[in-house]
Amino acid sequence: MRIILFSLVNIISLIIIPSSAPVSAHFYNNVSTIPPLIPSNSTWNRFNKYLGCRVGQKIKGLAKIKQYFQHFGYIDNSLSNDFTDEFDQLLFSALKTYQLNFNLNITGEFDILTLQHMVKPRCGNPDIVNGTTHMNSRKSPTDHTVAHFSFFEGQPRWPSSKSKLKYAFLPENQLEDFVKAAFRRAFDKWSKVTPLTFKETDSYRLADIRIGFFVRDHGDGNPFDGPMKILAHAFAPPTGFFHLDGEENWVVDGEYLKEGMVDLESVAVHEIGHLLGLDHSSEKEAVMFPTLEEGARKVELSRDDIEGVQMLYGSNPNYNGSSTSYTRSQENDISGYSTFGLLCPHWIIGFFLALVLSIFL
Repeated sequence: MRIILFSLVNIISLIIIPSSAPVSAHFYNNVSTIPPLIPSNSTWNRFNKYLGCRVGQKIKGLAKIKQYFQHFGYIDNSLSNDFTDEFDQLLFSALKTYQLNFNLNITGEFDILTLQHMVKPRCGNPDIVNGTTHMNSRKSPTDHTVAHFSFFEGQPRWPSSKSKLKYAFLPENQLEDFVKAAFRRAFDKWSKVTPLTFKETDSYRLADIRIGFFVRDHGDGNPFDGPMKILAHAFAPPTGFFHLDGEENWVVDGEYLKEGMVDLESVAVHEIGHLLGLDHSSEKEAVMFPTLEEGARKVELSRDDIEGVQMLYGSNPNYNGSSTSYTRSQENDISGYSTFGLLCPHWIIGFFLALVLSIFL
């Protein structure tokens, strides 16, 4: 019965989540293969004008900043996004919550550290869902240290009957083997610490996890926005959608990254965490931290990531219990966002599940 219900939920997700034409993304084996002209970070130039801006001032573009905060959950989604360019109390409150979430100075003003953090490339999942931020510390279940991991609302996870998960790539993307290898390495990070296994399949529609590269508005309510902004987003289980921005300069062997480049494996490791049920972590060392700086490579699971995923699935019998290594190059962040809450409202899933249960029970 559980298998039938699970299959029906997957079918429902294919119906209620539309898609658009995929793209051929930009992939590079390593830094030396990237063209010399890499787009500069013009985002900072646009954000720099807000430096020192405070309540009562009016600056052209603040309406878009409010939309940015609304997109990531810092302003109530039920409010109209027809904002003004005035620095009002709504923006003041959103800014302070953003600063609190990312351990910045809580000034309620656009200081340089806040602006520098806002222009970092990030994942597309919101930091706050239904007014609740999950990026808070708590006691670790194993000792007296502080844990920073979090889960999606309702703590969704793959059922025990789906410990062997199959993933597939959108056929239209026509990914080469060296690109697929980066995803295999990312999946391996999580399988080493959990009982879960991951295997590629050719059937995109029947796969548990479906991976695709798209550009701009691709039909799921969370459009991409061009290079070096939102990098990717993923759905909580058991939906299994994993979307990446096809306009990024994706580097597969990202040992020596420079401005304008994104390490594919780093983003994949982070988003797979979302696919397994982890939301964002407030621990900067964790791969589930919401942002990834330009030039950063962050592929090793921290103790916080491991404890979080093992609370959902238990440990791999062969896992020796030690946390993975952490290097200075991994100090920079990755931002993701609980896209499940935006892309697929919980009342829709609840309605269809109730309908399914009424039929089969």
